[in-house]
Amino acid sequence: MSLISLFGRNRNDAPTYPADTLTLRDGSQATLHFFRHASLAIEHEGRRIYVDPVGEYADYASLPKADLILVTHSHYDHFDRAAVEAVQVRETELLCDRTTAEAFDMEGCTVMRPGSVATPRPGVTVEAVAAYNTTEGHLDFHPAAREDCGYVLTLGGTRIYIAGDTEPTPEMEALRGIDIAFLPVNQPYTMTVDQAVAAVKALRPAIFYPYHYGEVEELTDTERLARELEGITEVRIRPME
Repeated sequence: MSLISLFGRNRNDAPTYPADTLTLRDGSQATLHFFRHASLAIEHEGRRIYVDPVGEYADYASLPKADLILVTHSHYDHFDRAAVEAVQVRETELLCDRTTAEAFDMEGCTVMRPGSVATPRPGVTVEAVAAYNTTEGHLDFHPAAREDCGYVLTLGGTRIYIAGDTEPTPEMEALRGIDIAFLPVNQPYTMTVDQAVAAVKALRPAIFYPYHYGEVEELTDTERLARELEGITEVRIRPME
């Protein structure tokens, strides 16, 4: 799998954001657009996929409309109804966790629960993975009973794991064939650096993107994270603070 670093291209006068273009397993290309924190987009064969749109992190009204939107859970830094509606059209497929669907009355949303599998578009598969805290004293941040989701998105034969807010869990460690992993690394709400290192060693992705870090008092040591994973995976630090 090859990786070329790019910076966002101006289309229809839309704002630009850092981006990487990846060659997928079937030879097609996908461009990852990095907004901030947990908000990103994936462009593949003319389709635009948005993950956890939040208006604070990108000017969604100026961005291309969505073919698919994924929402991991209902926290304010992952779900913003106005941002969702800014890129949503009638044909947009919206996949979201149970709590978001129920609490915000998201009509037309396909409700995803851990273990759910959806095929929102031909050649696109989305698998929901349980996302929750496991450390004593942190369990109420993201309780397992709420059924927050991470997602494994398969495009062009490549499996992209976007973990949402979670610590390492048995469900995560059971995943196989992950090519690209986005894991949250901010304390105390998600993973510590040590937990992220352990998770990457279990998943063995070709490329690891730390995300959902910053915005808290305890800064994430991304340099140590990259150093401890040297020779295990390709660590790509992008502006996801």
